[in-house]
Amino acid sequence: MIPRYSRPEVVKIWEPENKFRIWFEIEAHACDAQAELGVIPREAAAAVWERGKWEIARIDEIERETHHDVIAFLTNLAEHIGDEARFVHQGMTSSDVLDTCLSVQLTQATDILLADLDNLLAAIERRAKEHKYTACMGRSHAIHAEPVTFGLKLAGYYAEFARNRGRLLNARDEIATCAISGAVGTFANIDPRVEEHVASRLGLRPEPVSTQIIPRDRHAAYFATLGVIAASVERLAIEIRHLQRTEVREVEEYFAPGQKGSSAMPHKRNPILTENLTGLARIVRAAVVPALENVALWHERDISHSSVERMIAPDATVTLDFALARLTGVIDKLVVYPEAMEANLNRLGGLHNSQRVLLALTQAGLSREAAYQAVQRNAMQVWEAGKDFQTLLKEDKEIGEHLSAAEIDAMFDMNYHVKHVDDIFARVFPG
Repeated sequence: MIPRYSRPEVVKIWEPENKFRIWFEIEAHACDAQAELGVIPREAAAAVWERGKWEIARIDEIERETHHDVIAFLTNLAEHIGDEARFVHQGMTSSDVLDTCLSVQLTQATDILLADLDNLLAAIERRAKEHKYTACMGRSHAIHAEPVTFGLKLAGYYAEFARNRGRLLNARDEIATCAISGAVGTFANIDPRVEEHVASRLGLRPEPVSTQIIPRDRHAAYFATLGVIAASVERLAIEIRHLQRTEVREVEEYFAPGQKGSSAMPHKRNPILTENLTGLARIVRAAVVPALENVALWHERDISHSSVERMIAPDATVTLDFALARLTGVIDKLVVYPEAMEANLNRLGGLHNSQRVLLALTQAGLSREAAYQAVQRNAMQVWEAGKDFQTLLKEDKEIGEHLSAAEIDAMFDMNYHVKHVDDIFARVFPG
């Protein structure tokens, strides 16, 4: 995490103060359950809540000697609680604290990411409806294909991010588990009801079989979901970058007064935000493979996953939060040029109607092979000599035997290509 690509709300989730607060709550809630079960005195559980305090600097000092972060925390906690601290952490192991805390932190981060997606979806929906009928060229292999509308382009991204929201909800549900099962996860020294109590207080569910850790397939699925969302961010960012190219210039990132595009060339207006989003998406996706490799741990546990998660959990969630917020701003302020879209549509003399002519010829009696050949030989003259496609078709004797000039002219109506826009929007934006 670096401040340039971080927002404070998510950063706070991964700061030591929040982590130790969660550790304390796990231990204190466990003491409550132990007291209820008669394992420890009720007065001891009350003392944990009343006198439980910690200092980050002191924890760091103790850890330099113990080389164990949980022991350092418990030692510092005991310095404040006093004799009753001997009842803290009864029957528990470090992973009970660490894994349950990570679950809480990931759910906290996910709630912010879900709100980010809601904001992005709202921005995309607004701009999609604004340009519902703004015709533009659809491209395959980056080459002119057939017309779409800019609103339809954005509607597709809306549907994609709506799917991503559903995936993230599922990932949140899967990661929101609690393990308070003791060494190797057998509950030999702690009652399963303690885990149930802590889970309920923290908004989690008990992990069915935790060994000594929460199984890392859950975390792998979580980070894979973040990776998919990042891929969607990059897909939309690249679309904007392509459409902003000088030769296309159908859309453009908002260029603020006083903004500079280049230290050398004063004329430049570069797509810096969407280029940045492409880079940030790579960082989020970089967490996926390490998370997958964390699944295969030795026996009931090892700590090879620990160093990985201490880095990828903050980095991936903080970076994706920043990226989603930035993308929302890009969409919200995106400058759209309908005139340029229309000019690009007309750039190749109506070639985008070739399929319609092909189909009409087959309906009129030509074989598909003959119809394709007839349309293509005229289309190639547009590519190679810059001629008008519509005129060439009407001059072609073979085509003229099957289609009249009026019928050919009727095939160059833009409304034909966008007649089902309302139907598609009804699928994406019901109600």
